[in-house]
Amino acid sequence: MSIPTQFIQIDEEGFGLSRDIRIQDPLVGQELLQNLKIHEGGTLLSTIGETPVIVEAFDEPYVASQVHLKEDGVWEISLPYGVHYSFQLESLSLDEWDRFHGYTSNNIPFVFSRKAQASFFNLLDEYGDDFIEFQGKTYDIPNYWPSNENVEKETYWSSIYKEEANPGWNLGEPAEALKDMIPRLKIARSRVLVLGCGEGHDAALFAAAGHFVTAVDISPEAIERAKKNYGHLSNLTFVEADLFKLPRDYDQAFDIVFEHTCYCAINPAKRQELVKVWNRVLVSGGHLMGVFFTFEKRQGPPYGGTEWELRQRLKSHYHPIFWGRWQKSIPRRQGKELFIYTKKN
Repeated sequence: MSIPTQFIQIDEEGFGLSRDIRIQDPLVGQELLQNLKIHEGGTLLSTIGETPVIVEAFDEPYVASQVHLKEDGVWEISLPYGVHYSFQLESLSLDEWDRFHGYTSNNIPFVFSRKAQASFFNLLDEYGDDFIEFQGKTYDIPNYWPSNENVEKETYWSSIYKEEANPGWNLGEPAEALKDMIPRLKIARSRVLVLGCGEGHDAALFAAAGHFVTAVDISPEAIERAKKNYGHLSNLTFVEADLFKLPRDYDQAFDIVFEHTCYCAINPAKRQELVKVWNRVLVSGGHLMGVFFTFEKRQGPPYGGTEWELRQRLKSHYHPIFWGRWQKSIPRRQGKELFIYTKKN
């Protein structure tokens, strides 16, 4: 199946957006939501006027404006444009902001709005931090992100490099967004830190543009490949290190941190800790630049993510200069990338 070339957005309240204008026509909105499906790799697809489109959701694809318990005992969420779907209590999970997520009967992810969540609590017998009770039955509510401590180990990543000549995350070249944006941003010569650098393609592009680059990876296999590829660049230094254990001389030592396939690879339970690493290594007024994945995938790596989540993590320390979905990526990533360029407060 070919991927569409037209894009449509779903905002954080679950309404469709066309050219940044909220879709008002209920029939158009219903078509968008009712025809939603998840293509391989997590790309969201639907139709508008029977035209296939890629859907870029700010949060989950479905945002429940209300939740109901029907007379026949079926749980149901209400979505914008008068759309309704049933769901099972067993599908629910809880994120670190205490928001309930689940899956509808057509297997599309949803999240409760504040209003829906309040109504949901009122319909339950009891609830706690990790459970709910309804009609005498207790349902354990797992964390949205299952913990995976294996990905924190150097041996996990090195074994992949040893077994695979071209791991799935490796494009063999810099990220498309980076190739496009570096010339346009016209950044003054800077000290750049690339975490989880892999074979070094992104780091080398910064170095080729005249920046002084430090590229870090936990895997000695990755660093060996990176040095083989780009060891001739005098302004590019490769370092084997755990990014969560960087030495103190990295504190406020960099003007730019670049992120690409690191945030999606670490144990999701440590994402906020990664934000603290960015804060620690950047100078005041420094910049966080990154290509982030925006699709639903709770088992990884790579782990998915949303713009909503990233905004929550960054809003206290970073001011966005550029924040937008990247619509010129390679085919298998089309509709699933977000490029940001932010300034540390």
